Amino acid sequence: MIPPIASRFVAGTTASGALDHVTDCNADGMGAIVNLLGEHYHDPEPAAADADTYCHLVSELAARNLDGCVSVKPSQIGIDIGPDVFESNFERIVEIAADEDVFVWCDMEDYTTTDTTLDVVEAAAQDHPHGVGIAIQANLKRTREDLQRLVDVPAAVRLVKGAYDEPPSVAYETKAEVNEAYEDHLEFLFREFDRGVAVGSHDPAMLEHATDLHEEYGTPFEIQMLMGVREDAQRELARKGYEVNQYIPYGDKWLQYFYRRVRERKENALFALRAVVGV
Repeated sequence: MIPPIASRFVAGTTASGALDHVTDCNADGMGAIVNLLGEHYHDPEPAAADADTYCHLVSELAARNLDGCVSVKPSQIGIDIGPDVFESNFERIVEIAADEDVFVWCDMEDYTTTDTTLDVVEAAAQDHPHGVGIAIQANLKRTREDLQRLVDVPAAVRLVKGAYDEPPSVAYETKAEVNEAYEDHLEFLFREFDRGVAVGSHDPAMLEHATDLHEEYGTPFEIQMLMGVREDAQRELARKGYEVNQYIPYGDKWLQYFYRRVRERKENALFALRAVVGV
């Protein structure tokens, strides 16, 4: 059982609980992106089992007629075992999702996996145009080249700032540098992409920048935010007519994810402290 302190950020341990949360998001005018927690498997069996779960999630989203999709971590479905294992499991999920008309996002992990992740998602996008998307991290110095590569690939792009502690040789070190890179990459996406852009950020300045770029270029965009982070703002943006999709993690491997959320933002840590002391 997930303690109340963590349930703000994680939608329970079961698929049923996550799908119920998707229903709640839909009632508030938001879409949902469901993620089964789990990462860095080195055995084919759990990787295949989680791929099976994603296939089930896709079928359930379609059967319930929910406005939702799934997002998969490469190391969860086999990239640490081998690129072929990752590709096979990802393609299996994408094929079932295509049959059910459900979108599949691929998260991005540390920089050592970037090339393989791009290769696999690009191949899936060629087979299933406009059915897959990939997260791209603004903190990596290589990102402009990766975005240029994706211009002609029929895959969506979610731009995030990047949550991994990467070496200075491949990533920007300061918050200011990352913010500048994020703004520059957003402008590139709005200018060069003939499809929608996913703005994966809770930063009001970045959301305002995206709105300005939309007015300038006319490129449609969606906002993606995490469950438990600025949820009042998520609902308010949805009420104003923005396309908002909430990233909803679930599963029994919640502890590492919860502590990551607490470390990332001061207000999350304050929330956790208040829950512990009862204030």
